[in-house]
Amino acid sequence: MTHIQLPEVPLTLEGSGVLHQMFRMRWLDWRAASWEEREAAVREASAAFTEMEAGGAEGSAFYALLGHKGDLMAIHFRKSFDALAVAELRLRSLKLGGFLEPSASYLSVVELGLYESTAKTYAQLAEKGFEPGSEEWNAGIEEVLERQRRAMATRLWPEIPPSRYVCFYPMNRFRGEHKNWYQLPMAERQRQMHEHGLVGRRYAGTVKQVISGSIGFDDWEWGVDLFADDPVQFKKIIYEMRFDEVSAVYGLFGAFYFGIRIPGSRLGEFLAGELPR
Repeated sequence: MTHIQLPEVPLTLEGSGVLHQMFRMRWLDWRAASWEEREAAVREASAAFTEMEAGGAEGSAFYALLGHKGDLMAIHFRKSFDALAVAELRLRSLKLGGFLEPSASYLSVVELGLYESTAKTYAQLAEKGFEPGSEEWNAGIEEVLERQRRAMATRLWPEIPPSRYVCFYPMNRFRGEHKNWYQLPMAERQRQMHEHGLVGRRYAGTVKQVISGSIGFDDWEWGVDLFADDPVQFKKIIYEMRFDEVSAVYGLFGAFYFGIRIPGSRLGEFLAGELPR
């Protein structure tokens, strides 16, 4: 049988579109507004936030940001990017939107990497004599992906966890002159990702992770959301993962955002300078 050159690109599954919006509150303008204007803005925004929170797999969540990077962060999970645009426009159209100044944003899509099954799938198709990119090859790939989509539907279309704390950051895999993740053989990348995943599984009971892909959508390659009721767990899991080869050698990280959940019904407390419990 003629040797077939197998692709180096791992298979992935894509699910919910994800949009992070970070805002600075124009506090001087807010305090200068009349009591009636502020009260109307709070009522309208609280109702909108509460409705958006109740969207399930197409829901939103809102967080008070700590530090200088912003005051408020909205996270939206939606079934399409068009629906994300609707969520963005809805916030912009609120009376409160006139007091919110965007400070950052991030667009991505929930992604599940299939390193474990990719090599096996490619080898099976090659054994049948199918050339990569051929009609038979593509049909075989789609059959595997569809089977995986059904099995992993709840992970592809998740609800935002109700945890009190969130940590979000973007990241890349290193593409330097001497160390380049994308030039490693498939088997080596699979090995390193397997070891990396073992760390995450040890925190399964305390930290919920949502990984989203952003290649072609934003400035980094992936976005990582961590949700927990104990914020120290963020430090522990990220620190431990830094010792994995894939992070120690090939990981680049962007800005980190830490937020505390604000229920829509308690938005007025936040805007009054109080932290809802």
